Amino acid sequence: MLLKLAGIWVAASLAVLTAFAAYSYYRVQSPGPLEFESTVIVPAGSSVRGTAHIMEGAGALDASWLFVLTARFSGGGRDLRAGEYRIPARASIQTLLDILRSGNTVQRRVTVAEGLTSARIVHILQSTEGLTGTVTDIPDEGTLLPETYFFSYGDPVRDILSRMRTDRDALLARLWESRAAGLPLNSPGEAVILASIIEKETAIADERGQVAAVFINRLERGMRLQSDPTVIYGLTEGALLGRPLRRSELEQDHPYNTYKIKGLPPGPIANPGHDSLYAALHPDFSPALYFVADGSGGHVFADSLEEHNRNVAKWRQIERDLRDAAISGDQDAAENR
Repeated sequence: MLLKLAGIWVAASLAVLTAFAAYSYYRVQSPGPLEFESTVIVPAGSSVRGTAHIMEGAGALDASWLFVLTARFSGGGRDLRAGEYRIPARASIQTLLDILRSGNTVQRRVTVAEGLTSARIVHILQSTEGLTGTVTDIPDEGTLLPETYFFSYGDPVRDILSRMRTDRDALLARLWESRAAGLPLNSPGEAVILASIIEKETAIADERGQVAAVFINRLERGMRLQSDPTVIYGLTEGALLGRPLRRSELEQDHPYNTYKIKGLPPGPIANPGHDSLYAALHPDFSPALYFVADGSGGHVFADSLEEHNRNVAKWRQIERDLRDAAISGDQDAAENR
């Protein structure tokens, strides 16, 4: 009798376990409660139970006990990775576990514009959501390559800076190796200095090669570069001046005043991008020695001082016209108040 009862109990238990297993498998594979695709962050150090609570709080899970049970049964839960994940709508528990085990985190990105100082780049990175850590030792000017960089939530700022240095070094090595013959540049470092000046002189890609030619021509002839951006860098260390340079500032003696010194300044004035580095080492073939703004955002180039003076006079007239228009507009606005 006892054996019969024991047999019945075992059979009943097996039936219950089989039913529970079938139910659990069904629930693990069934669509989850998440209505719309969502991004969920699992912090480093999260336990299996903590991860379940995070998913539950995000609306991606309505049976945290089953998530924990399945995770521990199928892998001990130690293979779930921290990070930021994109969870599809109606993701099942199995899908959640597969995603968390894949390590395929959301790829964020940060774009660093050409021509920024290293201090400004560090500030941008430290202000970028998802990047972590602080940097107190600012990289040397000109050692970072402006570009778009991808990262995962929680990556350190230092990792991005390291990649920017590595990419800059690799690009500079390639461009230096293929540089035009006969350039008055003695090292890759001098090429970066020139490229940084080109970067600050024009934002128009098609002009960079010609701007480079002007500076190369002046270096070859022993002429001063007379670049306003270098003077501004010497005054502000890269911050915007916010006004035109004064004549007295062009007369100041400092290493970055290319109106006073001959040759290149002692270091870069910004972090140049690919196009400016390329232009510095592959300048256009041009006899031009001068350039000045043309009033449309670009520049007009000249081979002689006489031609350049005429271009400067035209630019001064444009400046006067713009000032007069602004004053007239202010007066009209005041009369209509």
